[in-house]
Amino acid sequence: MSEVLVFQHIATDYPGFLFELLQARGIGMRVVQLEQQEPIPPLAGFRALWVMGGPMDVWQEDEHPWLRAEKAAIRAAVLEHRIPYLGICLGHQLLAAALGGEVGPATRHEVGVADVTLNQAGRAHPLLAGLPATSPVFQWHFAEVKRLPPGADLLAHSADCPVQAIAVGSHALGLQGHIEISAATVAEWLAAPAARAAVERTLGPAGPAAVQAEVERRISELNDQTRRLFERLIPPA
Repeated sequence: MSEVLVFQHIATDYPGFLFELLQARGIGMRVVQLEQQEPIPPLAGFRALWVMGGPMDVWQEDEHPWLRAEKAAIRAAVLEHRIPYLGICLGHQLLAAALGGEVGPATRHEVGVADVTLNQAGRAHPLLAGLPATSPVFQWHFAEVKRLPPGADLLAHSADCPVQAIAVGSHALGLQGHIEISAATVAEWLAAPAARAAVERTLGPAGPAAVQAEVERRISELNDQTRRLFERLIPPA
């Protein structure tokens, strides 16, 4: 099966520019809308599993009961099936939580473009080796990985977040930043009153406009970084 399986938690947190890259390769994508109670299909045979972001937190299982089944599926995908895995923001935190790590409220909130720096393990990891030691990545998160799960490696940090990237083996990668954004993504997020209010609480009343302007100015640079990583995640046939 050539499809990439995608776990999506909310309509506006979708694969964005990553989907454009899949389309250019002729690779299909099967999306499971978890918040809409869509069932998770059998995992075997998918080319990769991508788990997207969302406004919920990994510990909110009472509010979002489907998180239990999602964590179980992530454990099976990474540890049993060894499917290539990419977790973005919430998907990164879910990778850590599903495998026995700890996620909690962020010490410092990150919203906007921030430099992410690879450590020695990151520079040596097969999915990241040869990429720039420091890259700009769009951030939007209020929780973070506090403790890595057993067997995971820390790969990168930013000034405000010590766990920006983790890996489990050579096949599972969690990224706190949003590498998937397209030119339209952040504007769609800011159109939601609750999301806009969260940004204003972090950055002040002018924050949303400043974030949108920065993304518009730097989207080509951000997408170029994503394109380089995509070539590692989905190598050309």
